[in-house]
Amino acid sequence: MADPSRRTLADTSRLVVVKVGTRVLTGSDGLLDTARIEALGRQFDALLSRGKRVVLVSSGAVGAGMGRMGLTARPQELAHLQAVAAIGQSSLIEAYERAFRGRNRHAAQVLLVADDLQDRARYLNIRNTLRALLDYGAIPVINENDTVSVEELRTSFGDNDRLAALVTTLLGADLLVLLSDVDGVFDRHPAEAGAARVPMIERIDGRIEGLACDRLGGVSKGGMASKIAAARIATEAGSHCVIACGRDDHVLERLMAADDVGTAFLARGVTMPAWKRWLGWSADAKGRVIVDDGARSAVVEHGRSLLAAGVRKLEGEFATGDVVALAGDDGREFARGLVNYSLADLRRIAGLKTERIAAELGYCPYDEVIHRDNLAITRRDHAAG
Repeated sequence: MADPSRRTLADTSRLVVVKVGTRVLTGSDGLLDTARIEALGRQFDALLSRGKRVVLVSSGAVGAGMGRMGLTARPQELAHLQAVAAIGQSSLIEAYERAFRGRNRHAAQVLLVADDLQDRARYLNIRNTLRALLDYGAIPVINENDTVSVEELRTSFGDNDRLAALVTTLLGADLLVLLSDVDGVFDRHPAEAGAARVPMIERIDGRIEGLACDRLGGVSKGGMASKIAAARIATEAGSHCVIACGRDDHVLERLMAADDVGTAFLARGVTMPAWKRWLGWSADAKGRVIVDDGARSAVVEHGRSLLAAGVRKLEGEFATGDVVALAGDDGREFARGLVNYSLADLRRIAGLKTERIAAELGYCPYDEVIHRDNLAITRRDHAAG
């Protein structure tokens, strides 16, 4: 009998973002595994036939380019890496189009860089375009634009796990599925005797993050730590997430049947409003405001605005209306918001009660440093452990 939480997850997930990792898409020779892509095409068709909408975030461009060019090692020089990505990207999208076209479906290539999601107007345009593609019945195939970007291959989104999580928040998708070469999160290193898969996680905290066992190298950038970080983004924004093995050629169908596959992470509450999803994870923070425990508790646990009395320390350079990150004394970021005061003014009023702001500045334009309507909670647990 299916777990009720799994059944709810499957039945209520109308819009699904699926991320496929490089190790799933390529064989040991570095070439694209066309049989695996064909299996993905069949599974996507099955989900669409059930009335689901599906967005694909696909790694594999560099690996595909290496395979096509006969390379055995990932290039280190940036220009060569970008060239290999360009060659591989065409192979990747061709393979998906072949797999989809045979089922009367079509792939739509979408290449993104970090700035696309940080800028509010471009963010909204991307969201509208993706929605239009879904209305046409197409399958958006999203990847980072490795070809033209200087930083993307190294640091921008960090990896396609994070990109997939940001696409999930962008669209307000119900479910993020991260397909990798592992069956999910294990209670210890999967290679250890007695290691057991953790079937479901209701809350991501430091203990869960400590279970990540990365195995970096070869043509892949991501690892379990990046997948758990992506799961945190998705679940904090109100989406479910599943980490599962993409080498199971029926994994998506099994998920929709509520089978016990992979590790399911349950959403933390209802879907966050669209404005706050952008604010919390896509907007570029200009600085950091360090607050005391009382202020953190007021913001996270009670949904209140940030007042000057709770501000302890300021970092970066920001002006009135800029996005800033909020962090506790432990340095861990827990929220982002639009600040009502410039850095210079906030330095003068940090630690003061609201009624003393006018005496210090000569005026009091806002009672709040950041109003709760312009605050997005990005992390609820206080500390690791």
